[in-house]
Amino acid sequence: MPIGKSQTVIGNTPGFGTAGIQTKSAIGNWQSAIPKSMAKNLVIVESPAKAKTINKYLGKDYLVKASIGHIKDLPSKGLGVDLDNDFKPTYEVIPDSRKRNNKRIVAELKKAAKDADAVYLAADPDREGEAICQHLAEEIVPKRPAKPTYRVMFNEITKRAVNAAFDNPKEIDANLVDAQQARRVLDRLVGYKVSPLLCRTIGGRLSAGRVQSVALRMVVEREREIEKFLKTEYWTIVANLAAKLPPAFDARLFKVGEKTVKTSAFDQDIKKSEVLINEGVRATEIVAEAEKEAFVVSEVTTKERKRNPVPPFITSKLQQEASRKLGFVVKKTMMLAQKLYEGVELGSEGSVGLITYMRTDSTRVSEAALGELRDFIGKQYGPTYLPEKAVHFRSKKDAQDAHEAIRPTEVVRTPESLAQYLNKDELRLYRLIWQRTVASQMTPAIFDQTTIDINAGRFLFRATGSVQKFDGFLKLYQEGRDEKTEEDDEAERTLPMVETDEVLNLKTITPEQHFTEPPPRYTEATLVKALEEKGIGRPSTYAAIMTTIQDREYVEKLEGRFHPTSLGKTVNDVLIEGGFDDLFNVTYTARMEEELDHVEEGKLKWTAALHEFYDKFKDDLSKFKEYTAGIKNVDTPTDEVCLKCETKGMVQKFGRFGKYLKCLNCAATRDAEPKAGANGSTAGGEASAGGNESEEPEACDLCGKPMQLKRGRFGQFLGCTGYPECRNIRKISKSGAVSPAPIPLNEKCPVDGAQLVKRFGRFGEFISCSNYPKCKYIKQETTGVACPREGCVGELVVKKSKRGKTFYGCSQYPTCNAVFWNKPVKEACPNCQAPFLLEKTTKKQGTFRHCANDECGYNSNETGPDIAKVKQTKVERDRQPAR
Repeated sequence: MPIGKSQTVIGNTPGFGTAGIQTKSAIGNWQSAIPKSMAKNLVIVESPAKAKTINKYLGKDYLVKASIGHIKDLPSKGLGVDLDNDFKPTYEVIPDSRKRNNKRIVAELKKAAKDADAVYLAADPDREGEAICQHLAEEIVPKRPAKPTYRVMFNEITKRAVNAAFDNPKEIDANLVDAQQARRVLDRLVGYKVSPLLCRTIGGRLSAGRVQSVALRMVVEREREIEKFLKTEYWTIVANLAAKLPPAFDARLFKVGEKTVKTSAFDQDIKKSEVLINEGVRATEIVAEAEKEAFVVSEVTTKERKRNPVPPFITSKLQQEASRKLGFVVKKTMMLAQKLYEGVELGSEGSVGLITYMRTDSTRVSEAALGELRDFIGKQYGPTYLPEKAVHFRSKKDAQDAHEAIRPTEVVRTPESLAQYLNKDELRLYRLIWQRTVASQMTPAIFDQTTIDINAGRFLFRATGSVQKFDGFLKLYQEGRDEKTEEDDEAERTLPMVETDEVLNLKTITPEQHFTEPPPRYTEATLVKALEEKGIGRPSTYAAIMTTIQDREYVEKLEGRFHPTSLGKTVNDVLIEGGFDDLFNVTYTARMEEELDHVEEGKLKWTAALHEFYDKFKDDLSKFKEYTAGIKNVDTPTDEVCLKCETKGMVQKFGRFGKYLKCLNCAATRDAEPKAGANGSTAGGEASAGGNESEEPEACDLCGKPMQLKRGRFGQFLGCTGYPECRNIRKISKSGAVSPAPIPLNEKCPVDGAQLVKRFGRFGEFISCSNYPKCKYIKQETTGVACPREGCVGELVVKKSKRGKTFYGCSQYPTCNAVFWNKPVKEACPNCQAPFLLEKTTKKQGTFRHCANDECGYNSNETGPDIAKVKQTKVERDRQPAR
């Protein structure tokens, strides 16, 4: 089944396939152990790990090699797309400067293809894999004489699946190729047309991706919702009651007369059937009235409730659950899943693929796998945990359903049986996949849900609780939650047995004040969930999206949640205000994803989809060019007061680090948007939305003038408004915390006699002169050991490297550059009588001391009757011949 010559495509990550960058040692292992003289067929996969795994399932007639991902891509310089010729792309073999050893890889694959009788292309079963196969067919397969070339796909790397794929080879799917090519060209057009304008406008190395910009917009808009959020006060009233039988329990005020107490949906108007208790006075009045009433059980309702198992993982659900339960970022989850799919060494079995393909949006499980799961559950957990029939889950409406759900390739490979072969994180992810898959085919959990209604005069109190009668699938797995729900509270509540008309004893009744909370910031799990629900991107792209917006410093993660940076807000605002509001929005991006799906299904030509996009994009690009041309010259008046000269009417300007305020009187500047900390508070004493009123600006501890928020090359900081006369600054950490003020010490500076102070820098505490920067004296922590360099009068002091690692150097630096990475100790070497030893701590040997002189070789962990006689020097050992 030869491949059509007209098909061309490339993947969406220049120079890299799903295997990523490989080391030199990995690249050296492309070829299997099969001798060339025996191989009749060439099989090309993406990664060496995958090649190693499938090699053992194929006979001696096959030679398996790896392409290490893509071998061709659009050029790095120039657009590489002919806009006047139906968006025809121009591809090139990726140079070695972008993908290590690619020239050599292509040459070896060409030679192997020339010697083979047939070529089998076995990249991953998705759009990008199809793109890799197409380029391999174009560059690797000889054209004269024509070589039989086939496409083989398998959802799992097992002997059964691999042999079935080779028994039924296919052709490259032109529709998949076109869909991937359309995505690649779309991303190139946006990236190469918009990003340069963004860089010239704001400065720095910035990028505007078609999908990443929408993700950034979602994070920024959520932050703006939080900033504008107005809290609503509401009260609940809880009565603690005792029945004839224990335990005592809480019941919440549910109705006042015929009206239900409103405790949610505060964004909606109060209905006629609702009552809102929004004042403490009113709550106190209700409590006083209810205390006088008898609390009588009016109704007890108990019903059985089933909780059904959740389906096996699709890609997005795996990413979310690994984030919630394991704390893995999306990128890490996909890297670990890739390894489990491609194969892990299992002792004498060799390399084995442990899970099915990890890029899927289908919950389907093959009938053969269902049979194995049901056999395992029946034997392992018993018939009560096995449903009468296999459980089939319905995939979402727009699911591709090309692959099965993510599941173990063999259910009998339990996590415990693999513990010795997998590292900690691999085992944790495999256990998550295994447990969810098995639990999906188990019986539902059964609960008795009880509701107790209690009358107290005109008030109705209600208590709910549930008791688990049968654990079912919960014996093995329970899905994680992003936020605690009423169902979780109910599960934790135990109610006593009560009877209708039973009079309960009121122990306490308490009014509780509440305030509505703003919408929570996104975590990786909730952002993935939102992207999936809105149809933005595809699960295989989520890891790249998360990585890009963080690497570009558009967002930062504080306590596990995404906060947009000032730069991120500025980039978003420039793109949206500049004319891309209709392009970088949720609805349009989701529609483009649907059109790419239609291309894959053969319902739409890829060039037609691009023409529709580009017609809109050209107009938006023209508007954006006009907008960016004049943005830096615009001064927007504000009512802000300058903290330095107290002049009202600062103007808002646009700079490299975003919007800032400038005083027209004294030219002082400060950030326009204070940086919010992880707890919602802002640096510099200003409160976040929904919090308390802004506090007075903090006073400078050196001159007493107000401190103000500023931004420099290393981020935001508090600087004195007395600058340049006073240069005092206070650093702000990524969490939003302001570094403590210098602490005066009862000690004088030896240089100018001023007071010494303890400061807090990026590498920890240090002591310096209070007159900094006029006096730059820094007190150094000494080891008490004299510098060993001949003629040097310095001593070895404690220092910190740029990365924060402790080392020990001479106090006379740069005159003397003596340095040690281990701690010098003032103790003579018992072997060579050197004046000091070095102290070192390792996991294997613990803490020990050794001589700094390599020729001595003394080590306190090595003992003997006479160290001087028994211990060989390093030089003597090196001179001995090898045995």
